[in-house]
Amino acid sequence: MMNRDSIRISLLAIALSVAGFVVAYQFVEPSPPKHLTLAAGSKSGAYYAFAGRYAAVLARDGISVDVVETGGSVDNIALLADGKADIAFIQGGVGDVRTQPSFYALGSLYFEPLWVFVRQDAPIKVLSDLTKQRIAAGGEGSGTWAVTRQLLELNGVPTDGDEVRHLDNADAVRALQAGEVDAAFFVASPTAPLVLDLLGAKGLRLLNFERAYAYTSQLRHLSAVTLHRGVISLSRDIPPSNLTLLAPTANLVTTDTLHPALAQLLVGAMIEVHSAGGLFEAPGQFPSVLYTDYPMNADAQRYLKEGQPFLQRFLPFWAAVLIDRLIILAVPLVTLMFPLMKVLPPVYRWRVRSRIFRWYGELSDIERRAQAGESKIVLAQALSAMADEVRTMKVPLSYADEVFDLRLHIELIRRELHV
Repeated sequence: MMNRDSIRISLLAIALSVAGFVVAYQFVEPSPPKHLTLAAGSKSGAYYAFAGRYAAVLARDGISVDVVETGGSVDNIALLADGKADIAFIQGGVGDVRTQPSFYALGSLYFEPLWVFVRQDAPIKVLSDLTKQRIAAGGEGSGTWAVTRQLLELNGVPTDGDEVRHLDNADAVRALQAGEVDAAFFVASPTAPLVLDLLGAKGLRLLNFERAYAYTSQLRHLSAVTLHRGVISLSRDIPPSNLTLLAPTANLVTTDTLHPALAQLLVGAMIEVHSAGGLFEAPGQFPSVLYTDYPMNADAQRYLKEGQPFLQRFLPFWAAVLIDRLIILAVPLVTLMFPLMKVLPPVYRWRVRSRIFRWYGELSDIERRAQAGESKIVLAQALSAMADEVRTMKVPLSYADEVFDLRLHIELIRRELHV
């Protein structure tokens, strides 16, 4: 049975441990939410298709994804900024860290080539030849228009005149084939139906960016990629020659409120979906920490550089997250354990022995009183009362010898004083 001293010391240890847990809990992330909202793009675009694949991957770990159809990158930025989306696809070159300081990239995903189709007979070899030509330049607020405007401005082509028409992809294809525009800009996957249709269409040709380096040196979010001869169709020899294209990258972007565990889970989905490579991407080239407009999310960057977190390699996602949180909570316990193991036993010994040593102080006082000539009857009563209290004092068995020594010393003083 525990005595009062044991109980007090135990309560002190428990109080210190609880205080440590309370302090540590301030640094523990809450459990990750079970639902994410992903701003994608139009249902006919690559963003929406990839969003569906992400949703399927995350569903395996119990995370549901609400895929939101949008008008594109600019709409996605607005949804992120307003807190109406947790993550979003954003085309490289559209974002601006100065106006969205709370945005962070989870990584770049793949190249999104810019396809500039012109009429076969049009005297257009470089973008500066588009002056006074009719241009389908992408919808207002679209990623296509964002990159198109940058390129036209670099070439001195007016971007605010009637010649520039903001058409969606379907209308732009129709206008180009009908001869209503002389050139049309598209940012799309090489497997997009409109790209395949236009590459094989008669009377149209794809513009070759022979000055690609001049563009990429000024617009760092663009890369030069090569569309090799026959890669689209060997039997039809499409394209009939190697062509150089400019390409921004697709980025997955979030805000500083995304749970770290979900950032890691999303990077795992990105790797599963995009690491195989494509027409312009080598296997393993993406996802990447390169080609992003925003600073990298720290957890995503660590994952891409160092690999999957250790616990997630062997445990289900929920179990790995739970253990991560428990480890943080266990830190104060482990931190306090060692000093408590050293401090509490001496404190306990001091506490028990101090009850015994208190009587030695009273014995010394009785000796002094006897030497001062105080009445032996009074001193005898004091010694008897002391002996009675010591006889009923409860201490751990390991300290019983000291209690018996005290009782012997009380009897010794009684004999010396002849009381």
